[in-house]
Amino acid sequence: MTGIEFLASFIATGRLHGIGIGSTLAEVDRALQHRRVDVVGEGGVSLRRDYGFVEFYFNPGEEWVMSGGSIELHRLANAPEPAARWAACTGVEFAPYTAWAEVRKALSEAPAVPEFTISDQGGFLEYRAENSCVSVVVVDDEEEERGYHAGHGDVWSVSLWAPVRAS
Repeated sequence: MTGIEFLASFIATGRLHGIGIGSTLAEVDRALQHRRVDVVGEGGVSLRRDYGFVEFYFNPGEEWVMSGGSIELHRLANAPEPAARWAACTGVEFAPYTAWAEVRKALSEAPAVPEFTISDQGGFLEYRAENSCVSVVVVDDEEEERGYHAGHGDVWSVSLWAPVRAS
């Protein structure tokens, strides 16, 4: 599977490899047999699981439960090794750069195309899909060229967040 296909599915559903907000640490371990680093916050109040350019965040409770995550695509332009390790583990191959136009094209073919709220983030545009709780940050500075980092029109990162619950 290509990174673009993977991202389109993730953006549309808020799930990757069957896991998402509310998944337990054990479920994540079953879904991803990948080398990682765990960073526990002071006092054990948080856990960040770092897979290279993919990170998940967990909150404690009876079990650690996923509260968010991010795919830091901008890291791949300067360091392709994490993408190669990810491909070997998951079968998903990411290129050094991911054009937002290509992801949007793949999304247009998805069964449930998300609606986006767009906001300017100063040199970046954020596309928020409220239904899937995923946001995509895209480089919007026309002078930014591809090189050691993503260029104009490329996806910088994709984030997953927990929905805010009404009280």
